[in-house]
Amino acid sequence: MQVIEKRGAQATRSAARPLSAPEARLLDAVEQHARLRRRFWRAVRIVGALSLLAVGAVHLQQYDYLYSSIPTIGTLFLLNFVGATAIGLGLLTPVDRLFGRWSGAVVALLALGGAGLAVTAFTFLLVSERTPLFGFMEPGYDPPALMAARVAELVTFALLGSLFVAQLARRARRGRW
Repeated sequence: MQVIEKRGAQATRSAARPLSAPEARLLDAVEQHARLRRRFWRAVRIVGALSLLAVGAVHLQQYDYLYSSIPTIGTLFLLNFVGATAIGLGLLTPVDRLFGRWSGAVVALLALGGAGLAVTAFTFLLVSERTPLFGFMEPGYDPPALMAARVAELVTFALLGSLFVAQLARRARRGRW
């Protein structure tokens, strides 16, 4: 005997009243949809974190290859690598288990930080190609690295930005953070 019990936003089965075949199929479909949704957003989070790590890797490579001797720009490249690595690894850790009820807020803040880092790096690259930035103008010596940086930054912004918005929407529906 199975019955549908409503607890919060989740439906569970118990042994009080038997389920009819349509009810059981509906409950299975709802559970499957919830699992697919969780897997989708977990994949967005992982791929977004990996693309953010790629942003950091490109900046580290460029720092080591070209920019380490340029006073302010070299430091910014290194800080971009450190920030991207910290946020990317934070998104890859199981914060759901570490922070309990605050895990949604932590994931949202990490996603916002990663999207912000990516869009800032993309903007600074565009500015430095057209006008001096901190007394430096991008010479365009390494077009493959520039393209890799652009693609990684745009992918990161799209994925982590959508993850952030999804986290906000999820919490807004529940009426709490």
